[in-house]
Amino acid sequence: MQLSQKETELLKDLKGQEKLCVDKYTKHASCAVDPQLKNLFTQIAQVEQGHFNTLTQIENGSVPQMSGGGQSKPTFTATYNVGNTSDKQNDSYLCSDLLATEKHASGLYNTSIFEFANEGLRNVLNHIQKEEQEHGKMIYDYMNVNGMYR
Repeated sequence: MQLSQKETELLKDLKGQEKLCVDKYTKHASCAVDPQLKNLFTQIAQVEQGHFNTLTQIENGSVPQMSGGGQSKPTFTATYNVGNTSDKQNDSYLCSDLLATEKHASGLYNTSIFEFANEGLRNVLNHIQKEEQEHGKMIYDYMNVNGMYR
């Protein structure tokens, strides 16, 4: 399968974004105070690595087959109360940073879906975009339970 110059450039941007996501989730997992958040970030980092690998397969000329539905949705219990502590502020900052990253990644996928000619590749990109949106929802759910989302 031959990609156009524009598709190749978009793919390069998407791979860069996925690499950034893997790096950020890994780093933020090590900085998070709440064990629930550490676990969430670690799990999402693994999915982001899968996205990177999928994009590499596309770059190498294949149309990867995507497996069924998205990730299981975790249920969070409140770790932080209404007051602001330094631990809560730290974890809130990490969540806000990653939520902004997910919004950006989802936007890149949205643009790319419209630009790829091959329907199979559009479907793959759409699948990944849906997972990015699910990541954002999981972060939102964590923040909401812990009184962080304003």
